[in-house]
Amino acid sequence: MKIRLVSSLAAIGVCLAFQQGRAADIYLPMTPNVQEASTPEGWTFTFAPYFWAAGISGDIAQFGLPQVTVDASFDNIFDHLDIGLMAIGEARYGPYSVIGDAIYIKLSGQTGSPVGNTAASVKLETSTFAGLLGAGYTFAEDEKYRLEVVGGLRVWSVDSTLSITGGVFDGRSRSDSATWVDAMAGLRGSYFLTPKVYLTGWGFIGAGGADLDWDVAATIGYRFNDTVSAVAGYRALGVDYNSDGFVFNVVEQGPIIGLSLRF
Repeated sequence: MKIRLVSSLAAIGVCLAFQQGRAADIYLPMTPNVQEASTPEGWTFTFAPYFWAAGISGDIAQFGLPQVTVDASFDNIFDHLDIGLMAIGEARYGPYSVIGDAIYIKLSGQTGSPVGNTAASVKLETSTFAGLLGAGYTFAEDEKYRLEVVGGLRVWSVDSTLSITGGVFDGRSRSDSATWVDAMAGLRGSYFLTPKVYLTGWGFIGAGGADLDWDVAATIGYRFNDTVSAVAGYRALGVDYNSDGFVFNVVEQGPIIGLSLRF
């Protein structure tokens, strides 16, 4: 059976901060509405809510009910999105950084089932929280580029309700949830094409509670001045979790945009 949904989440995103146009001063890629402050000890702090419009595809299941196939593109995002909240923050001291990312989305949708007499229609409601806490170290940089290795933990918490109308499962409805933790590691970097135009991106992969957890992105940015920058790009995130009949095996992908403000 197939149900069409679209989600918007955010994710590890991009916080950009600039100082004299150096690539080494780009902190996290792709961030809107950044607020940053420095302490006398040399620490800098960044906070940024941002937006990612992503399509979702994959399989979701609960114990005792048929598996639901999710397949939708990002162009229908507002048809099924109920709530989408996301924010990222960073604390940095020289080449060291501490990164936090929080994502919460709630979505719903309904469609007919093409699988024989299993059901006439299926309704799915799901809410997802994903939080990343990591640490980074810059191992290569000059005035044009910067590369950083990152390691951390991602916590997932998923609640979903499946309701079936018609067919052999007519009237069946079940709610279930799962929470798990994955260890993540990867790279992020930036490169200035000109003093105004730059590229940023990252790639993370991990596992733990899930069999596989991955996240990749690439963006291009434009630096208006020392305070304001804009970025746009594409991001994809996937997770494959299966335990005791609860299945959450999905890929989210779509465009991401942001505005970076440095204070």
